[in-house]
Amino acid sequence: MTKERLSCSDCSLETDDGPVANAEQIETLEVGQVLRLARPKSATPQSADGFVNFYAATELPGGKLVTLDSGINRIRPVRAPGGERVPAILISSSPHRVGSEETPWQDHFEVDNGHIRYYGDNRSPKTAPLLKRGNAALVTAFERHSSPDPAERRRATPVVFFRRVPRLGKQKGFAQFQGFGIVRGVELITQISEKSGGAFSNYAFDFLVMSMKAEAEEFDWGWINRRRDPEADEASCLELAPRAWKEWVEGGEAAQEKVRRRVSKLMVKSKEEQLPDPGSASARTLKGIYTYYQGRNARFEALAAKVAERVVRTSGSDYLFGGLTRASGDGGIDFVGRLDIGSGFDGAYLGPARLIVLGQAKCQVPERPTHGRDIARTVARLRRGWLGVYVTTSFFSSQTQREVIEDRYPIVLINGKRVGEEVHKMTVEAGGVSLKTFLDEFEEEHDHLSTISDPEDLLTIG
Repeated sequence: MTKERLSCSDCSLETDDGPVANAEQIETLEVGQVLRLARPKSATPQSADGFVNFYAATELPGGKLVTLDSGINRIRPVRAPGGERVPAILISSSPHRVGSEETPWQDHFEVDNGHIRYYGDNRSPKTAPLLKRGNAALVTAFERHSSPDPAERRRATPVVFFRRVPRLGKQKGFAQFQGFGIVRGVELITQISEKSGGAFSNYAFDFLVMSMKAEAEEFDWGWINRRRDPEADEASCLELAPRAWKEWVEGGEAAQEKVRRRVSKLMVKSKEEQLPDPGSASARTLKGIYTYYQGRNARFEALAAKVAERVVRTSGSDYLFGGLTRASGDGGIDFVGRLDIGSGFDGAYLGPARLIVLGQAKCQVPERPTHGRDIARTVARLRRGWLGVYVTTSFFSSQTQREVIEDRYPIVLINGKRVGEEVHKMTVEAGGVSLKTFLDEFEEEHDHLSTISDPEDLLTIG
């Protein structure tokens, strides 16, 4: 059921829309809440088409309407007692546009694990990425987000996240609230877009999504409104901030893991959550992968190994691909890797802790679930301190997920949705080639990949 209570705010976003007034304001939003971006833009009525009106939810009486017209939307700075203050930066990601000539790359939202990777707003080979207003706003915000000085962090700008989602048979007109946080990392990258004329420089931003458990998972937009008040000082603004934000202001980088949003893994994902949205670029990619390997499913293992490597690397750890196992007698294991964590213990450099990763790959009909007996074969091969990875083009049944959770199996489950997303990103990174071209080239490399008999041999490499 869609919740229709939202947070009141007039994000004085840099927009030409005029002042609005709303008699009864909405107070809070929740992660996952879907809002209607009604047309024409207005803070009235409170709801439209059965969804809370975004403009009503983000209204500040007498202020300008908040809009999500761009990917990166900075609220206009105010001259406050402590100096100029940017009330917030609103991020809007549009998954339905992924794969188009205009937006060939894909943002990655892992909100329940407190992480978002978002690509900036440059698309032109002739433009320096820092000259784009959105990129510049986030890079500037990062300077305070990464400051060791609590006084600087008190003046920092919160980032608020939204994703466009389809509803009522429409791809446009709806935004889903995804939480708030800070910029944790900034990376200058090269991207490719046929529409823009090839390669160009851009920024990739890594966001830390903060917890709202102290607020019963409700976000008070009154905090953003207070930050929009030119008469409010920093102490007054901080009073309305979520507890996680206050703890981060006090503790800085050392507090980041403490305030990170984490949702209990006891929450089992539905089939719909594990497969790409119908009609999306990831869905087309996943279908293409299954068709390509149909009748020769064992060849999928190399691609699965690459997907697993990309997923494991998102944790920030180093990963070494060890090789494929022989086609016969692998006993539930298709590929092997090594995960290197840390760099030493007790102040003495002893090298990173090395964990063996055993992987299983299954290219199967996306509509057919993966059951516990398949997972059990991989788990049975794990030794103490080893990690399992299971990659499938389908999804994991509810019972399988519960077994993994309840028995605390050390295994990472990578479903069809993630496979489709990662392979689509790989085709983009390869220059925007077609899926078939990409897989054909991958096949040429398959037979040249190393094979391995004893996984523990990896512990002695490097």
